[in-house]
Amino acid sequence: MIRVLVADDMKLIRGALANLLDQQPDLEVVAQVYCGRMIVSSALEHRPDIAILDIDMPGMDGLTAATDLREKLPSCRILILTSLCSVANLRRAMLTAQVGGFLTKDIPPQELTAAIRQVAAGRRVIDPALAAQALTLPANPLTPREIAVLRLARGGSTAGEIATELFIARSTVRNYLSAAVAKLNARTLLDAVRIATEEAWL
Repeated sequence: MIRVLVADDMKLIRGALANLLDQQPDLEVVAQVYCGRMIVSSALEHRPDIAILDIDMPGMDGLTAATDLREKLPSCRILILTSLCSVANLRRAMLTAQVGGFLTKDIPPQELTAAIRQVAAGRRVIDPALAAQALTLPANPLTPREIAVLRLARGGSTAGEIATELFIARSTVRNYLSAAVAKLNARTLLDAVRIATEEAWL
């Protein structure tokens, strides 16, 4: 029996999904949550084999929760089921959260249940159209140090604070930021942060 946690802020969708899965002879919904901050605590309590997470939820988005869940309960596989199907979200899900699946909410029921079984078995399942789109996009042009500096800038750190955090000179921080802005063809630092975030390069 595959134990499943369902996380979606829409009660109708959450209930319909749980009902669909409970009708399968090998699937059992052991927990339902509506808030991103409830995902990890509920998973630790119920120990599901797989968590099906939406991205857009109150309290904490599903991708952040997925990253946390991956650290706290690595035995639990994760399948993202969402309407927010951007390449940036796919990249973040795969690279940062290391989820096992990423699918759209308009997937047919039989394909969804088959995908759940595959992810629970350790295989990876990705929406084909989104995967094809992701393959056509350019790779991250930023160096690891430029990424680190941009991440801190995104968090509101000043050049001096970034320099202290990374043990480099303030002038070096400014050079990294200027290089990142140029590489991303951004108008400003804020624009560079936006572009890098949308592309899931941070």
